[in-house]
Amino acid sequence: MSNLFALRNYARKSPAALPQSILFSSSPRSLTIYDSYPKSIFHFLVLPRVEAGSSVGIDDLESLKTLFARGRESAQHVLNALNEDAQKVKREIEQEMQERYGFKWPIWIGFHGAPSMHHLHLHVLSSDLCSERLKNKKHYNSFNPKLGFFLHIDDVLSWFDSEPSYYQEMIKLDQKAYEKLLKEDLLCWKCEEPMKNIPNLKAHLQEEWDKVSKREKVKAERKRKLEEKQTTESERIEKKVKLDD
Repeated sequence: MSNLFALRNYARKSPAALPQSILFSSSPRSLTIYDSYPKSIFHFLVLPRVEAGSSVGIDDLESLKTLFARGRESAQHVLNALNEDAQKVKREIEQEMQERYGFKWPIWIGFHGAPSMHHLHLHVLSSDLCSERLKNKKHYNSFNPKLGFFLHIDDVLSWFDSEPSYYQEMIKLDQKAYEKLLKEDLLCWKCEEPMKNIPNLKAHLQEEWDKVSKREKVKAERKRKLEEKQTTESERIEKKVKLDD
């Protein structure tokens, strides 16, 4: 089967049929898998499953555009469910961040305006964008959180509360308009500094990540020493009280 349809193939399967190298977690309404080509230290995809008794079928879950075509109420139900499961994944990532690195950094949750693979999938990835898999302008611009190609889940969900005319405009999801964004110049999403090429951008992003990592580790060490000092002082006071008694 073509890689373009790999996600649809996964979504059709029982979670038990997927190997641990692919499946991260599951619920009756979604599967969360490891991204095969992660663009950050942490990168997962949340895929909607066809729920028992639902009128939303596998073809309706082809993309955001096909889901919205199924109807506003159905789309809102599916997207709210995806978001709830993605938030659980986010919390697990944050726990892993804390255990592995000693601190947490932002996690982005969103869709691509013009996805390259069949079947709706919600990206959950850390904001470092430090990965050997990030190799070209298209890769970077598709996740630049300020460019517009990456549709943050909170923004998409806000469409349901907007004016009808705005909602209708947003759900058009003009693929050509989104694809043009992938050709925009390279800019660091944090400082907006222009970059000549991908190697320069990746080196810059790594420097930004190293700064964050160093700063947060210093903060964590200060907190540890303060807590240690407070514990020592509490033990001293407790010992003194016992002696006085």
